[in-house]
Amino acid sequence: MDFGGLIRSIDWNWLETTVTRVLAVLLCLTVHETCHGLAAYALGDPTARDRHRLSLNPLRHIDWLGLAMMLAVGFGWARPVPVDPRYFKRPKQGMALTALAGPVSNLLLALLAVFLSREIYVRGTWMPMGPRVFLFQFLLYTLAPLSVGLGLFNLLPVPPLDGSKVLGAFLPDRAYFGLMRYERYGMFLLLALSWFGVTGDLISGAILEVYRFLFELFF
Repeated sequence: MDFGGLIRSIDWNWLETTVTRVLAVLLCLTVHETCHGLAAYALGDPTARDRHRLSLNPLRHIDWLGLAMMLAVGFGWARPVPVDPRYFKRPKQGMALTALAGPVSNLLLALLAVFLSREIYVRGTWMPMGPRVFLFQFLLYTLAPLSVGLGLFNLLPVPPLDGSKVLGAFLPDRAYFGLMRYERYGMFLLLALSWFGVTGDLISGAILEVYRFLFELFF
């Protein structure tokens, strides 16, 4: 097969869809982790800054296995931003706020994506749109539910997810440290739940409702 034939054999629609999904996943994870670091820094912890994690460069945050899992099954992870709670005046509350910053940033990112989609849609009714604009709009449509899903999933109160640290702020110290003791096993539990479809069933309805609410705000 000559080079021209090779180019013509490529499924460009599949390639564009795949690249767009990868970009959406990278953006979701990068914003999530960066906002963890920014929240910790605002509360007095310079660890993330000192380790160059206050960055929108996705290469500073990617865990390649976690990225592959997110693309394959919709459940994945990035490299956790390092946080030292000893810098916080109130360690449990500081950890809760730092953890909450990630999911909140994902919901705000989804809100921005829906807003930009609406602006493109409105302009498209009176202004011709080129293929790049349509590709960007497809990115936004991919990004919004993905970001909502990542934010809601991380609010589950299962270590090491962010929701467990938010829950910990309301627990007595003994119960909090008991919960955190199982953090190393939480990922295996989440992988098992994801494999059997339990986590998807838990949050799919919530994703739909939040996504519908965001659309109703602008459309």
